[in-house]
Amino acid sequence: MTSLKKLLLGEQGLVVIFALAFALVSLTVPNFLTERNMLGLLQSVVTIGIVACTMMFCLASRDFDLSVGSTVAFSGMVAVMASNASGSIAVGLLAALACGSVVGLVNGVVIARFRINALITTLATMQIVRGLALISSDGRAVGINDPAFYQLALSKFLGIPTPIWVMGALFAIFGFVLNRTVFGKNTLAIGGNPEASRLAGVNVVNMRIWIFALQGLVCGIAGILLASRITSGQPNSATGLELSVISACVLGGVSLAGGRAAMAGVIVGVLIMGIAENVMNLLNIQAFYQYVVRGLILLLAVLLDNLRSSATGRRG
Repeated sequence: MTSLKKLLLGEQGLVVIFALAFALVSLTVPNFLTERNMLGLLQSVVTIGIVACTMMFCLASRDFDLSVGSTVAFSGMVAVMASNASGSIAVGLLAALACGSVVGLVNGVVIARFRINALITTLATMQIVRGLALISSDGRAVGINDPAFYQLALSKFLGIPTPIWVMGALFAIFGFVLNRTVFGKNTLAIGGNPEASRLAGVNVVNMRIWIFALQGLVCGIAGILLASRITSGQPNSATGLELSVISACVLGGVSLAGGRAAMAGVIVGVLIMGIAENVMNLLNIQAFYQYVVRGLILLLAVLLDNLRSSATGRRG
C-alpha cells in the first residue's frame, strides 16, 4: 500500500494518471482526438507552457511570481507599439524581450537584495505593469500595422504551428538547464536549504535575481506570440495567467516548499490544464463554471503538493 501511494504521488504516478484521464476523455468526448483539436489544444497551452518553464525555477527556489500575466500583456503591447512606431518587427520583438527582462530584473532585485516578500513584490508589480499596459494604450487594443507580424503565430513547420515548436524548444532548453547545469542544481539547492547553499559558496542573491530575470524574458516571448495570435496588443490579455501557471507547475510535482522540480512533470501539468479547458469548451460548459473548475484544479494541486511533502518527510 505504501509503495502504491509513493508511485501515485511520484512523477511516474502523474504520468499514469494523465494517461488514464487522456484515454477516458478520448473515449467519452466527441471530436477530442481529431488532428484539428489536438493542434488547437497545444496552441491553447502555449502561453501557460512557456511561462511555466521558468515559474518552475521560481517555485523550486522557494519563490513565485504573480506578475507574469501582466508582464505577458505589457510585453505584447510593447511589441506591437514598437513595431508600429519603428516600422520594424525586429525592433518590436527586441523591445518586448527587453521590457519583460526589466520587469523580471526589478522583481529579482527587490526580492533578493532588499529582502521584500515575493508575494508583496510581485503583487505590486502585477498592478503596476498592468497599469502601464492600460496607460500606454489608453485602455484600448492596439492593432498591428504590418501583416508579417501575424506570421509569428500563423506560420507552420512540418504542419505544426511555430508557437508549439517554440514551446517545445523552451521545454527542452530549461529541462536541460534544470538537470544538467550548475544553475539548475543550485536552484534546487537554494529551495532545499538557502542557508546551507550560501555556506557552500552559492551566491543565493544573484541566483534569485537571475531566475526572476529569466522569468521576465520568457514572459516577453509569451507576450509576443500571444499578441501575434490575437492579432493585436491587448492590455487586458493574460488575466489570471499566474494562477494557471502555478497550478500546472504544482500539479507537475514542483514543490511549493522548494527544492523539487522536474520538467517532465511540468509538461504533464500543463497538458492537464489544457485538456481540462479543452474538454469544457468541447462540451459547451459555460465560462462561469470554468472558473470553478480552475479553482478546484488549483486546490487539488496544492493538496497533492502537501501529500508529496508528507510522503517525502518535508514540510513547507
